[in-house]
Amino acid sequence: MGSPVMHWQILTKQPERLQAFYAALFGWRMSGDNPLGYQMADTGSGEGINGGIWPISPNEGHSMVQLFIRVDDVAAQVKRAEDLGGKVVIPRQLLPGGDEMAVIVDPDGIPFAIFSGAGSVPQ
Repeated sequence: MGSPVMHWQILTKQPERLQAFYAALFGWRMSGDNPLGYQMADTGSGEGINGGIWPISPNEGHSMVQLFIRVDDVAAQVKRAEDLGGKVVIPRQLLPGGDEMAVIVDPDGIPFAIFSGAGSVPQ
């Protein structure tokens, strides 16, 4: 298997404002019923990938777009990323749905997440 980009998310301190903005601009449909406020974004297209909007608090960094890349072995990819100059910002962890994920910052400071699991979104 390759390492495809399977999902994206927008981290923001203004989730309601951005949900309304992207819904009005592109017609994206937002949905989510979870205690953390995560909203799935359905682009309404058979092409590309869907994503989501993740609310962050004022002390959780800055707004950004983050890609989720599916890999076969999270631990091996974390080590390889570190060997190549990346920095782990969220260590490898098991998610409630059984998938594994980690968040890495590349040598240019751009964060991305890697995960292993069968779905298009880490569970």
